[in-house]
Amino acid sequence: MGLLDKIYAYVYLRGFRIWSSYKTQMVLNVLSWVLPVFTYYFVGTSLGGSLVRSVGVANYTAFIVIGLAFQGYVSSTVTTISQRLRNEQVYGTVEYYVLSDGGVLSFLLYSALWGFTINSVTAGVTLGIGYLLGVDYKVNWIATLLILFLLLTSTLGLSMISAGFTMLVKQGNPISFFFSAFTTLMTGTVFPVSILPSWIKDLTLAIPLTWALQGLRMSMLDGYGMMDVKGVIEVLLMFNVVLLTLGIWFYTFSFDRSRKKGTLSEY
Repeated sequence: MGLLDKIYAYVYLRGFRIWSSYKTQMVLNVLSWVLPVFTYYFVGTSLGGSLVRSVGVANYTAFIVIGLAFQGYVSSTVTTISQRLRNEQVYGTVEYYVLSDGGVLSFLLYSALWGFTINSVTAGVTLGIGYLLGVDYKVNWIATLLILFLLLTSTLGLSMISAGFTMLVKQGNPISFFFSAFTTLMTGTVFPVSILPSWIKDLTLAIPLTWALQGLRMSMLDGYGMMDVKGVIEVLLMFNVVLLTLGIWFYTFSFDRSRKKGTLSEY
């Protein structure tokens, strides 16, 4: 099977056709993309411009649109591979996938394709709603795409760690739980991290999304170029080196350990 055939199989057949066959779930997914934007839009409107500016935010709608678009992207992507692995364990097909010609890393990367695709659509819808609500984008495309690429690759490292935990503990994945429950609070998604207590503020700096949101707001709302976001890019590069290395090692370690213990398909 060639590369295009694999992309077609994983994105269209295994991703889109299954997702679109459950109409109610599809409608609920779309509502979950749209409603948070309007919720925070009306929150920002009710607070008033002076209060919002007092915490260092010039345009609250623009601030939360960028935050929601990419926080959802990251949290969904982190859980995509581990959830896919979990589903295959329940279906009893995980051993067929990981022992196929493509091997364990091939299964990992192709499983992420549908997650990246649907999350890209989600982010696009959120940004589009922001435009309709009056957000004035001044996108520097080179800086934006580079920051987004580095954010996604660091997220892929986190996804591998999350999938490794799924192979070891089956249920109760701490990585997926953290990114589902805490990233909205701790990464500057709907309010700036500057208003957090100092000890939490320090923790937020250990999350790639915190830095990426800062850089994306600079490059997408103010048109800042590569030199202006150089500091953000350097930090994201360091996150990539650490998280991709750790993610590949931990996923491979978890796979080997589960295979030797004969627990790979247990759920």
